Amino acid sequence: MLAATVRAGCVLAAALAVLSGCAKAPPPAPPPAAARPDPWPEFSQRFIEQYFKANPFFAVAAGRHEFDGQMPDLSQAGIDAEIGRLKAWRSEAAGFDGTALTEAERFEREHVYAVLDGDLYELDRARLPYSNPAWYIEQLDPDVYLNRPYAPLEVRLKAYITYARTIPGIAAAIRANLHTPLPQVFIARAVDGFGGFASFYRHDVKAAFAKVNDPQLQKDLADADEAAAKAMDQLTQWLKSERPHAPAEGYALGEALFLDMLKSTEQVGLSTDELLAIGRKDLERNTEALREACGRYLPRASLRACVDRMNADKAPGGVLEGARAQLTDLRAFVVAQNLVTIPGEEQAQVAEAPPYNRANSAYINVPGPYDHDVPSVYTLSPPDPAWSAKEREAYIPGRASLLYTSVHEVWPGHFLQFLHANRSPSKITALWVGYAYAEGWAHYCEQMMWDAGLGNGDPEQHVGQLVNALERDVRFLSAIGLHARGMTVAESERMFRDQAYMDPGDSRQQAARGTYDAEYLKYTLGKLMIMKLREDWIAAQGATPGADPHAAWHAFHDRFLAVTGPIPLVRRQLVGEGGSLF
Repeated sequence: MLAATVRAGCVLAAALAVLSGCAKAPPPAPPPAAARPDPWPEFSQRFIEQYFKANPFFAVAAGRHEFDGQMPDLSQAGIDAEIGRLKAWRSEAAGFDGTALTEAERFEREHVYAVLDGDLYELDRARLPYSNPAWYIEQLDPDVYLNRPYAPLEVRLKAYITYARTIPGIAAAIRANLHTPLPQVFIARAVDGFGGFASFYRHDVKAAFAKVNDPQLQKDLADADEAAAKAMDQLTQWLKSERPHAPAEGYALGEALFLDMLKSTEQVGLSTDELLAIGRKDLERNTEALREACGRYLPRASLRACVDRMNADKAPGGVLEGARAQLTDLRAFVVAQNLVTIPGEEQAQVAEAPPYNRANSAYINVPGPYDHDVPSVYTLSPPDPAWSAKEREAYIPGRASLLYTSVHEVWPGHFLQFLHANRSPSKITALWVGYAYAEGWAHYCEQMMWDAGLGNGDPEQHVGQLVNALERDVRFLSAIGLHARGMTVAESERMFRDQAYMDPGDSRQQAARGTYDAEYLKYTLGKLMIMKLREDWIAAQGATPGADPHAAWHAFHDRFLAVTGPIPLVRRQLVGEGGSLF
């Protein structure tokens, strides 16, 4: 973990070493105020390395495979020690004389503050390891070993076995840490997640490593997987036994902690009323745009009928084949319209989501900055087989809606974003992108691509873009409502159905997600901040009469993607202090 060094102690130790080596020599003069045991570049590198030691699974995802198989200490003692180290690192970073740092170093220091403040919010104030089982589920996914070909399969199998052997201890720590009673919706997520891991360990892993022809490794794999599966079974059964005592409520952070989350993780210091006004305004704007698009697509019909018709037009060949075809067309559009630099020839693959990670309909796994020549995988979830046939059919997106999901995840959304981030000369920038920055960019791209002419004004395609925007608007309002205004899960679910025109299965998923992911308002939060930043940045450059507007977009997009972090921090880097975030 982050073994912070006390600067004064280092200076004193150095002075004592000099004195012991030459007793008659006078003590050295004290260093200037700005002098340090190590300059900022050495500090930032030490910070990264110690952070990796404390969070080895994060290091593996970043491509540092000397940490393969290792997992963090998730016991209460381990979490308490981590809180202490985070506070010590923040104090040490604050000790640098800002006037002695370069502009780039000052930005990195602000970025490090953001990383530490976000971690401290989760561990020290929100206390998520003790209240929210979803916090663990996000950290256990071994996909990197199974599906990221960074090394030969046998090497990855050995790393996976080491990982699997840590799972019984982690499961015990999870049970010890979680404070009961947990709300019903948290138990449902935990049972699905941990139960999904149990099934995954038993049934799916062996097939992934079947080509490794080493009987001893295969035996070690079977033993480790069975032990991991049993541990997850026991954890799942314990959670199920808690269901009779589980309250319907109890998921809310509360208004103060919710606003603390936005301030600590995104540097956004607005009131709840201000946030609600922003969300409602964007919901109204997108609803009015949907009315206009539906008036051209299905005149005189209800908005629900319009959206249902769009969703009924499925991608030929199924959702996976449909997405693969879309990616080729989307990349070509980005190039033809000169929207942003594509800094490489990498392509994203498309695959079905594994059973333990289907809480969202789509996501992408992108290799980290230390991995090279490793593919990204755009993952789509099938409907829950427990749903009715009608609900399963409705869950499969229409091809217009799928298109903007592909925009969000791949071109020019997350995939392109990380092509830029992974090439950053700053490893701080590359490693810690940020929730609102990443999801805000991907969601912004949906609007930007439509505005740039994707679909040539096709109203069906516009309906597909807008239903994705409305879903994120309702997430924004649901997160605030669920955590700061007493909204129930049923009320949130109804809002997804009635105001985002989502199917019943998706609406249930999204309402439930809002309880354990209060940060999912950051899709719209980030998008709106980026839209305003683009406007202000282009204005600051000075408009050229008759110039191609996409050229200005291209320059802004490249500049924005060159830095990461909380968008207010990025904003200060691009346009300076002052101005409204929204």
